[in-house]
Amino acid sequence: MSGEAGIMHADLDAFYASVEQRDHPRLRGRPVIVGGGVVLACSYEAKARGVRTAMGGRQALRLCPDAVVVAPRFGEYVAASRAVFDVFRDTTPVVEGLSIDEAFLDVSGLRRIAGPPAGIAERLREQVRERVGLPITVGVARTKFLAKVASRVAKPDGLLVVPPDEELAFLHPLPVELLWGVGPVTAGKLRERRIATVGHVARLGEAALVSMLGEATGRQLHALAHNRDHRRVTVGRRRGSIGAQRALGWRPHTPESVDAAAVALVDRVTRRMRKAGRAGRTVVLRLRFTDSSRATRSRTLPRATDGTQTILGAVRGLLAAAQPLIDERGITLVGVSVSNFDQHGAVQLELPIEGHPPVALDAMVDAVRDRFGAAAINRAGLLGHDPGLVMPLLPD
Repeated sequence: MSGEAGIMHADLDAFYASVEQRDHPRLRGRPVIVGGGVVLACSYEAKARGVRTAMGGRQALRLCPDAVVVAPRFGEYVAASRAVFDVFRDTTPVVEGLSIDEAFLDVSGLRRIAGPPAGIAERLREQVRERVGLPITVGVARTKFLAKVASRVAKPDGLLVVPPDEELAFLHPLPVELLWGVGPVTAGKLRERRIATVGHVARLGEAALVSMLGEATGRQLHALAHNRDHRRVTVGRRRGSIGAQRALGWRPHTPESVDAAAVALVDRVTRRMRKAGRAGRTVVLRLRFTDSSRATRSRTLPRATDGTQTILGAVRGLLAAAQPLIDERGITLVGVSVSNFDQHGAVQLELPIEGHPPVALDAMVDAVRDRFGAAAINRAGLLGHDPGLVMPLLPD
């Protein structure tokens, strides 16, 4: 790992809402909510009033009654993302995309031809503003972890460079929630023990953190609290999982409506898998409840597959097992993902092979959608159900 602060984390600010404010001058300086029933994104003016992504639309408008609600325009967001990534790649060839609105960039080898990382980062921000018309925040540090923390601290529309000799002085006063892997549950466990800052975590021994949080989380937090992160910025790294999720809103949902959402999600995920040539073994179901708690259930299949029907069967089994919890707490979000991919992307065929196997049907459905659009063909069970919004993603 380089001794220089040469890793940048570049993150567009309130991306969807910023595109809307760029394209519609009347929205600039006003609280903007993208999405109706569920908040897909919101401007910083709305965030200042307590509005958050994935919040129900009614709750958001209670907090911010003067907000302007706009329908999402995913085509515009994809175009803006591509333009921003063009700026990234013009800055350095070492770009690792994380999502359509953020990426890591390694500029540690560019000092002789482009100057110090701080100057490179400032020029990148200027280029994104001039060429794409959007604000972007950049954090610069020696590690990927610290660069991302720096960008979070610098938001919105900021630049923060953490010199190597000031890393721990910058990191340790920050709240524990800024450590990767610290969600609400882990933060609650730490704060119950009066561990509120990264510095508090750093002063604990690794053994104490492991006994408190488990081996994987304890060892990770101990390393990050000392800014030990040896991961490099990787170009062309494939996703470790392919997934999709859908916010259902806060109204009560029948098992049939939840099943319809799951079917639509499996359709999206498996189509993406086949397009990317991926076959996976582990199926994961993610749920969020009306009390904001979450649950994750998974099943590992005997062999890797990209088959819609096989993965749907696994998801339905996981949903059935979670139904008592759904009945008790109510459900606001369902997500499906597949991981544990076969290294060679091959799907093991099974005997007997007769008639028209599901794989052939999947291929025919994909071909129709590729030629005529995703709405050209659909499952009968989804007729009359809102298919939900398809969020734009980086290629798989």
